[in-house]
Amino acid sequence: MYQSDITQFINQLKEKNPELETEQREGRALLWDKQPIDLDERLRQQQSRVGQTPYVYYQNF
Repeated sequence: MYQSDITQFINQLKEKNPELETEQREGRALLWDKQPIDLDERLRQQQSRVGQTPYVYYQNF
């Protein structure tokens, strides 16, 4: 059965380092997988924000 050079390389890499896939999944979880958003908490945070003036450098209105 034919395997491309890239497929052979990946298979060899996995043979040399069997933990590679686990490490990749941990890295992905660290950077990309996020916890579900609590909508009640998000609403509370939005309501507790202090409004900002249109021109923040001039406060003498």
